[in-house]
Amino acid sequence: MQEQQRIGSVLQGWDKGVDHAERLVACHNRRLEWIIRQVLSGEVRLPSYSKPWVKTSLADVLVEHNLQSTGREVVHSVSVHRGLINQVEHLGRSFAAASTEHYNRVRPGDIVYTKSPTGDFPLGVVKQSTINCDAIVSPLYGVFAPSNRSLGVILDALFSIPAISLRYLSPLVQKGAKNTISVTNSQFLQGKIPLPTDEAEFEELANLIIAQRALIAGAEQELSHLRKQRQGLMRDLTSGVRRVPKTVESFAQRPKVSS
Repeated sequence: MQEQQRIGSVLQGWDKGVDHAERLVACHNRRLEWIIRQVLSGEVRLPSYSKPWVKTSLADVLVEHNLQSTGREVVHSVSVHRGLINQVEHLGRSFAAASTEHYNRVRPGDIVYTKSPTGDFPLGVVKQSTINCDAIVSPLYGVFAPSNRSLGVILDALFSIPAISLRYLSPLVQKGAKNTISVTNSQFLQGKIPLPTDEAEFEELANLIIAQRALIAGAEQELSHLRKQRQGLMRDLTSGVRRVPKTVESFAQRPKVSS
């Protein structure tokens, strides 16, 4: 009975570390959403910038380059949470046609619009390719080159918020009775969003998003590591592979989680 209590004490200490890491991830995600909603809308301005923002048509800042497969690229899909991702890795197998020579080529930094309803994005998903090589996607996807990479980062961030994505796409997209989406690539580009007119502000906003996402990725990695440690520790302790000493204070100390 005493050993069971010591095991419970050790695992409880680990649970506190996991809980702290979960709250840190949630905090970083809330801050990212605040940045997107407030700073990328122009409502809250970065210091030192005062030039006005202008409602800009995506047709003025995105170009459909119409590049197709060269036969060397790997077929990718678009995930809400992971962006452009190898289709086999994402879905377990390839759903590509027998011939992919007509598939659209996506270059690093390109913007991809899926045109298919997914979860909180009933009118499709818009993502920037962050992989470091060319890929190909279904010809049903729209693929566009942003005027600069910072713009791509900002658009990717804006369209990651369901309400912002829906507000932009609703006037442009027709949805059929069978949940099908009808919108051409040129129609997708007709909407307008407020954008900075200062190139330096553009770059600083993009760097802010990149830095915040790096914080999230680091916190998520640490959380995953702690969960695996906790799982392994529970397995070893309950099976007797590891034993808890009678003095458990140091053993049960809460894992350190960076803030």
